[in-house]
Amino acid sequence: MKYSELTELYRRLEKTTLKTLKTRFVAEFLRKTPDDVLEVVPYLILGKVFPDWDERELGVGEKLLIKSVSIATGVSEREIENSVKDTGDLGESVALALKKKKQRSFFSQPLTIKRVYDTFVKIAEAQGEGSQDRKMKYLANLFMDAKPEEGKYLARTVLGTMRTGVAEGILRDAIAEAFKVKPELVERAYMLTSDFGHVAKIAKLEGNEGLSRVRIQVGKPIRPMLAQNAASVKEALAEMGGKAAFEIKYDGARVQVHKDGDRVVIYSRRLENVTRSIPEIVRAVRESLKAEKAIVEGELVAVGEGGKPRPFQYVLRRFRRKYNIEEMIEKIPLELNLFDVLYVDGEGLIDTPFSERREKLEEIISPGERIRLAEQLVTKSAEEAEAFYKKALELGHEGLMAKRLDSVYEPGNRGKKWLKIKPTMEDLDLVIIGAEWGEGRRAHLLGSFLVAAFDPHSGEFVPVGKVGSGFTDEDLAEFTKMLKPLIVREEGKYVEIEPKVVIQVTYQEIQRSPKYESGFALRFPRYVALREDKSPEEADTIERIAQLYEFQERFKAKR
Repeated sequence: MKYSELTELYRRLEKTTLKTLKTRFVAEFLRKTPDDVLEVVPYLILGKVFPDWDERELGVGEKLLIKSVSIATGVSEREIENSVKDTGDLGESVALALKKKKQRSFFSQPLTIKRVYDTFVKIAEAQGEGSQDRKMKYLANLFMDAKPEEGKYLARTVLGTMRTGVAEGILRDAIAEAFKVKPELVERAYMLTSDFGHVAKIAKLEGNEGLSRVRIQVGKPIRPMLAQNAASVKEALAEMGGKAAFEIKYDGARVQVHKDGDRVVIYSRRLENVTRSIPEIVRAVRESLKAEKAIVEGELVAVGEGGKPRPFQYVLRRFRRKYNIEEMIEKIPLELNLFDVLYVDGEGLIDTPFSERREKLEEIISPGERIRLAEQLVTKSAEEAEAFYKKALELGHEGLMAKRLDSVYEPGNRGKKWLKIKPTMEDLDLVIIGAEWGEGRRAHLLGSFLVAAFDPHSGEFVPVGKVGSGFTDEDLAEFTKMLKPLIVREEGKYVEIEPKVVIQVTYQEIQRSPKYESGFALRFPRYVALREDKSPEEADTIERIAQLYEFQERFKAKR
């Protein structure tokens, strides 16, 4: 299949904002996609090469890409860089350079999707001495045979700056439409495997029956089950039917651990592979997890002096570290608190009641210095649960989790079978969709940010407030650099930004508001942290904000 057919899809997707049209365009394309590339095309449509959980990455920055284009076209690097200042988009500047190409290879052949993908794999797997030169050569060979429009989208794919407006929901619906299968079965299969390519191929070749047979696979992360809030221990107990498992809610980063013999892979909440950054936890899993094959979940906590937990941002610092990792092990020691098991030695456990899953977890884990079982209390006594809650807070943890003893594991679902109990209002994870340039000494920096929650009904990210406080100058410089490639439109000082970046926001309260389309506004919002562990799809929804608003009002009424 020619790569030009894919670039034509990109072009059509860019020209419409209607999700129904985008879904139809993607469905039509998937329907005609040959089997040999069907598993890779869904990610290319998303503007990616590999799923987030795949540890391979291209490792190509703007400078290397510009050098590759210069080699392929004969246009100087300086000219391409100057062009970017005018266009604001390296993809557009690559297309212009290809139009000026000074030489054309006698052996030039049209690009195919298979060739493009195979070249990306070579780039990702190029390691060691001379790897940057090899990457540059691979890229230059692609650009030599690329037409201007193809070059534009190749560059955007390499840099991760595709702007077609296709997210997971559109891709899910498009797979269902393309192969005439049930959307709920596509959703279920994706929640169990986190692999749209795999799901698309099964949908095409095996239909609804094949999708219904999809099972958990060690090595492919499962979408995490989520929780709602409870105003108090008593409310949680009532919701749980009078008896519940209470667990300490740790202020850490949730991880999913996959073990297959000696091979251990650890995924973040965002399902990104973080294995290499935490080797001491990998070693501890090998020692403590007795099953040959297993998938377990837990909270990774950074430990400070006296065993006191440190804020979860310390764990994220560990996730980001690629070099001098052993040094960071000493600076930021980690501890894994396991709370669930989803698979053991050929048996999927997500349809097993939580109480039985906990028993199985206790059977297969030998707690050690770095791995423990999450502390748990099973009770129907509100007094006992309150005392446990107080203990958790005194130890420096966030609060408690309450879980129904008969609850099955529902990947990706935020239901009332798991509830969070915390003494303060929950911070929100919101997506940046706009920003304003600063003034005075901050005129070159983006200084305040329009944040949004996802509205499942409209399929849009709708604003709930502007965040301008809580940022240091260093933060603003980092955000400006991060968001510049995502700018979609500028109007005076305001810029519209593609919804890709998630931040944690605290606030005084949630208010009803006619100003925003969402119907809600945050009072005195303040930036807390960049949530690199969360994708936009995992950010809080308007439904979640409505629930928090109701929770807030109930809490006020009880005071």
